[in-house]
Amino acid sequence: MRRFALFSALLVALAACGTTGETTSSTAAATTMVADETTTTEGPEFPVMVDAANGEVIVELRPERIVSLAPTATEILFAIGAGDQVIAVDELSNFPAEAPTTDLSGFEPNVEAVAALDPDLVVVSDDFNDIVSALTSIEIPVIHHPAAVTLEDSYIQIEQLGAATGSIDDAASLVVSMQSEIDRLVTSMPGIEEPLSYYYELDGSLFSVTSETFIGEMFSLVGLENIADEAEGFETQYPQLSAEYIIDADPDLIFLADTKCCGESPETVAARPGWEQLTAVYRGSVVALDDDVASRWGPRVVELLESIVGAVLDMEADGS
Repeated sequence: MRRFALFSALLVALAACGTTGETTSSTAAATTMVADETTTTEGPEFPVMVDAANGEVIVELRPERIVSLAPTATEILFAIGAGDQVIAVDELSNFPAEAPTTDLSGFEPNVEAVAALDPDLVVVSDDFNDIVSALTSIEIPVIHHPAAVTLEDSYIQIEQLGAATGSIDDAASLVVSMQSEIDRLVTSMPGIEEPLSYYYELDGSLFSVTSETFIGEMFSLVGLENIADEAEGFETQYPQLSAEYIIDADPDLIFLADTKCCGESPETVAARPGWEQLTAVYRGSVVALDDDVASRWGPRVVELLESIVGAVLDMEADGS
């Protein structure tokens, strides 16, 4: 189930590509303060309208009983200072450590179980079991934030959750911090005459990603070339490559996003038939990633980019 959940979180992303850009103004574009001086005593920021994937969601008052059924949303809520408003999170929300993890499932959500917690806001990344309409029908506000396909999507979701929880300033600060760190990492890259190639592994059956995904964008930011982009016969941004194709492409770097779910490591990769001849293997450029960091599009995308840049700098330092 864990392997399915991590992989499914990536498969729901649609193809796109973006840039870090300037500080976003997405909150102003995607949220609206609803003018009604008589309906709120919680502060001037409420009511708020958030333009989420499920349409316009109005949050009347600052929510105090938030349920998150999405690991990325959980990470965002705690990062923007709304953690003390979160009363329950799904079984896969394992970060930060203080998140109130329960046996609630984001992949097989139980409407009755969620409603029994008496939430005043629920956040989901998938609409399995028609959870969005089911909760909306009983007047529980739901924000549907599907998997990001660009960094801009991530920033928008952070700012929307900031507005919806009364943490708009902290959310804006987080976005600025992320943008600053990403820009710093991008500019720290050395000048390389010939672009380095890479293979990104989602699981041991050799599913990968193309550059037209959120993950692929992170690598494109620092000028790496994705061997999956040249694979033919696929109409998906998550192609299943063959061992022969990967060996023939001979990537300079290999990134493993299946260390937790599937037990893959530089050692297991080196033991695969024929893989010992790969440039990334014999030069020690097989990078073991944290599956969770690699599959979530919240604040820890900076950690993913740090791992990517670090791998390139290590290659350069080794004279590879």
